[in-house]
Amino acid sequence: MTQTLRITEIFYSLQGETRTSGLPTVFVRLTGCPLRCQYCDTAYAFSGGELLELDSILERVASYKPRYVCVTGGEPLAQPNCLPLLERLCDAGYQVSLETSGALDVAGVDPRVSKVVDLKTPGSEEMGRNRYENIELLTSNDQVKFVICSREDYDWAVSKLIQYGLDQRAGEVLFSPSHQQVSARQLADWVIADNLPVRMQLQLHKILWNDEPGH
Repeated sequence: MTQTLRITEIFYSLQGETRTSGLPTVFVRLTGCPLRCQYCDTAYAFSGGELLELDSILERVASYKPRYVCVTGGEPLAQPNCLPLLERLCDAGYQVSLETSGALDVAGVDPRVSKVVDLKTPGSEEMGRNRYENIELLTSNDQVKFVICSREDYDWAVSKLIQYGLDQRAGEVLFSPSHQQVSARQLADWVIADNLPVRMQLQLHKILWNDEPGH
């Protein structure tokens, strides 16, 4: 049986965040997401899209001659055929990352993939969807991401960092200010004051292209 995925877009740009920020990357954005975070900047990926066979997706990716590929959404893991896509991308020799909400099981993800797993803060309005069992599955190849919307979110994120020893489980812990909700300077000051073992990140694509689709 032919394996297909519903795809919103495939494009080549600079990685805007995570440990590979700034590196030229092909993005494969899958359609659909069961969450509705209040700060979501990809609502256009909730529906629609184009049904593509895995071979066609691999051909489009290869046309850019990339080193890095990021599978994102929406929520990529909402489509079961995301897992074979990740495996085939790894087999093709790319360095592959997966951006996931953290609400779905990551156990089936190829271990060669760097999983970027969100822990949804209270300000996201989807905190109840966090699947904490995923934390046990993290390795040094993976990354945990918090989008900070307020001081309350920051304090909550610090408590989870300590409770689960996230800096020891994952290769990176990422703190990102929610666009236009917390200033980058404010979050930087909090991180420095508490001497946290985290990487603060800004969304490069918003700075460069104002978050236009296709970037």
